[in-house]
Amino acid sequence: MADILKNIKEELPKLITDAMFEGANIVLYTENKEFFKTGDSKIKEIVDKIKKRVELRADKSILASESDTEKTIRALVPEEAGITNIIFDVQRSVVIIEAKKPGLVIGKQGSVLNDIKKSTMWAPVVQRSSAIPSKITEKIRSVLYANNTYRRKFLNEIGKKIYSEWTSEKMDIWVRITCLGGGRQVGRSCFLLQTPKSKILLDCGINPAIDEGSEKFPYLNVPEIGDLNSIDAIILSHAHLDHSALIPYLYKLGYKGPVYMTAPTRDIAALLALDFIGVAYKQAASPLYKTEDITEMVRHSICLEYNEVHDITPDIRITFYNAGHVLGSSEVHINIGNGLHNLVYTGDMKYSKTRLLDPAINHFPRVETLIIESTYGGKENILPPRQEAEKKFIELAKKTIERKGKILLPELGLGHAQETTLRVVEAIASGELPNVPVYLDGMVWDINAIHTAYPDFLSSSVRNQIFQDVNPFLSDILKRVGSPQERKQVLEGGPCIIIATSGMLVGGASVEYFKNLADNPNNLIVFGCYQAAGSLGKIVQDGAKEVMISNEKINVKMQVEELAGLSSHSGRNELLQYINRIVPKPKKIIINHGEASRCLDLASSIYKTYKIETNVPKNLETIRLK
Repeated sequence: MADILKNIKEELPKLITDAMFEGANIVLYTENKEFFKTGDSKIKEIVDKIKKRVELRADKSILASESDTEKTIRALVPEEAGITNIIFDVQRSVVIIEAKKPGLVIGKQGSVLNDIKKSTMWAPVVQRSSAIPSKITEKIRSVLYANNTYRRKFLNEIGKKIYSEWTSEKMDIWVRITCLGGGRQVGRSCFLLQTPKSKILLDCGINPAIDEGSEKFPYLNVPEIGDLNSIDAIILSHAHLDHSALIPYLYKLGYKGPVYMTAPTRDIAALLALDFIGVAYKQAASPLYKTEDITEMVRHSICLEYNEVHDITPDIRITFYNAGHVLGSSEVHINIGNGLHNLVYTGDMKYSKTRLLDPAINHFPRVETLIIESTYGGKENILPPRQEAEKKFIELAKKTIERKGKILLPELGLGHAQETTLRVVEAIASGELPNVPVYLDGMVWDINAIHTAYPDFLSSSVRNQIFQDVNPFLSDILKRVGSPQERKQVLEGGPCIIIATSGMLVGGASVEYFKNLADNPNNLIVFGCYQAAGSLGKIVQDGAKEVMISNEKINVKMQVEELAGLSSHSGRNELLQYINRIVPKPKKIIINHGEASRCLDLASSIYKTYKIETNVPKNLETIRLK
C-alpha cells in the first residue's frame, strides 16, 4: 500500500495532475474538465479495488473565479435556504457553503450540489449555520479554511504515515494500555494505547476540582511517551475539561500530530479551553497555555462523523459512536492489527434517552476489551428516574418562587446546562412553573449556539424542533447575562431561575451568584451534576453552613438540594444494563473514571453477575490486552 498514490496515477494516465492524502482519505486532482464532470464511475472502480475513500477534485487552473462561483451558488440555491457565508478553501479546491437550511442547498438527491460542482468546478461542502451567532465557530472555520497551505501539507503527511506500512492482513503484534489519569478517580482522564507500531493518547484532561499539585494533571513524563512527537495521534472522546483541557498544552510543548474528534467536540473544546485561560486570568494566575496553542489544536484536528471508519495509523482504525453524554460525545471503537484486537473506550456515557440526546450505543462489530466509566458505579448510586427528579425540581422551584426567592442552578456549561435549559423552557411554556425570567450566565449561551449548528447530533425530538424552526434554544423565556451590570440587575430583581457555570462552584459565574444569594433562606441552590471531592460545590452539598471564598466568609442559609437523577452520566443500574446488553460480550472490562470505592464496587458486581474479567487500574498501571 506504500505506493498507493503512484498506482492510482498509473491507472489514470494523463487524467490526474496530482494525488494527495487527506488523512486516511485520498484526493485526486485533474485539469480535464470532462473527466471531472463524468469520472465518478472510474473513481468508484478504484474505491472498490482499494477499499479506501477517494475524491476527485478540480485543479486550481480550471476553477471558476471566486466571484463568479459565489454568483452561481446564489443563483442555484433557493433564497429560503438562508445562505449566511461562503468560504473558499483555495488550497483544496473546496467551497464551504454555510446556510440555515442545508437541505435546500443540497437539493433532491444532491441535485443542487451537482449543478454547483459542474458549473464552477469547485467541490461544494455544506454546513449548517448556528441559529445563534457563534464567534468560536466562525473563528474555527477561518482557521481551517483561509488559504491554509499548512493544513493541506499536514493532512498529506498523516496519510503517508498511515499507508507507510498499512496491510489488509491481520497483524501478529502485542497491545497494551497504560492509565495516565482517571484511574480510581474522576478527573484528568488519559490513557496511552501502545502497539509496536503506534502510540495513541485517549483523552488528556485536568482535574478541575484541584487548583495545583501532582493530582491536577495526567502523568505525561513517563518513559513510554518520551518525545511528545512519538505520539501518533490523540483521540478526544468529548469536550469536558477533565478529558480535553491539556490538549492545547501538548501543542504548546511541540506536539505536531493529529487530534481526532467530532466537529461539535472540536468547537466546544476550543471554547472551554479559551474559558480555561480566562478563569486563570481572573484568578490572577498564569494560564497554562495561550490562544495560539488552542489555534494549533484546531489546525491539527481531524473530525469524524459517527459510524465513520477511519485509519489513524498503519495498524489502528477507529469508529466513533454516540455516547449519549453531551453534544458530540463519542464511544471510540478501536480496531487494532486489522482485527487482531478490538477495544471500546466509552469515555463518559449515558445509557438512557434524555431530552437532549439519544442513548449510548452498545452494539459493535467486535469487542474484546471494554473501558467503561464508573462516576455513579457504586452500590449507593441508584439514580431515581428522570421524571421523578424533574417532578421534584418543579416542586422546589414553585415553592421558592412563591416565597419570592431566586433559584441558582450551577451547571456544567456543556450537556447538563442544555438539558436543564430544555426542561425549564418546557415547564414555563406549559404553565408548570410561573413565567419568571430564566437567565443564562457564563458559557451556557455560547455552547447553546454550538448546539444549534449541529442538530444531527441531538435527539430526534430536539432535531425535529430545530428543523421546523421551533428552536428551544431561541425561546423568548431565556435571557442572556453578559456583563457585571446585567448580573447586578439579576441579583436586585425579583424571583428568577439562574443557570450559570461552573457546576462545582469552582470559578465561573455561579460562584458570584452563590456569594450574593447564600445568606437568604428564601433562595434555593440545586446541584444536579457530579461534585468532586474538595470542590466548593461538594462542601456546600454536604451541608456546610460557612464557607470561605477568596478569603471572604460566606454564611450558607439558602436551601440546598441535590437532584442526582438529572445527571448526564449513567447511574449504576444503567451501567449494569449496558454490560448486560452489549453485543458482542467483551472478554475483559477495565473500569475507570470513578472514585476508588465505586470503581471497585462496579468491577466486583460485573464479575459476579456476568463472569467477565474486570480490572481497576491505578494511575501508571499498564495492562496487556493482547
